[in-house]
Amino acid sequence: MVSGMYQFQDELVVATHGQGLHEITGQVLKIMAKSAIRTGQLTLFIRHSSASLMIQENADPDVRRDLVEFFRRIAPENADWITHTAEGPDDMPAHIKSALTQVSLTIPVIGGQPALGSWQGIYLFEHRLRPHRRQILVHVIGE
Repeated sequence: MVSGMYQFQDELVVATHGQGLHEITGQVLKIMAKSAIRTGQLTLFIRHSSASLMIQENADPDVRRDLVEFFRRIAPENADWITHTAEGPDDMPAHIKSALTQVSLTIPVIGGQPALGSWQGIYLFEHRLRPHRRQILVHVIGE
């Protein structure tokens, strides 16, 4: 049997409605299905510096609420030490939150699916107050 390594790329555009964790697992699964790759590696990369990516529990919405509140407390808007406010009082806190989280995720692919745990979902973490259209590059490599 001859096997080969294949690559597949696509872009996922997510419209957010302001701060919070927006689950994108279903959209990622649709792209994975198009790739036809059964075993390999999935990489997601968000092309923004004021939003991030996260794997987190997808069962209890309190987890998402608590995470948003935690990040609000460690990077508050209108803090007196913030000087970068070019795009509003949520601008620099959004950059701080993005720096503390991740702009890319790498997930093994098994059986054509991301190898997530039972209670894990893939999230776009929007750090800005107003809605945005976020671009996420999706790259799958494998066989």
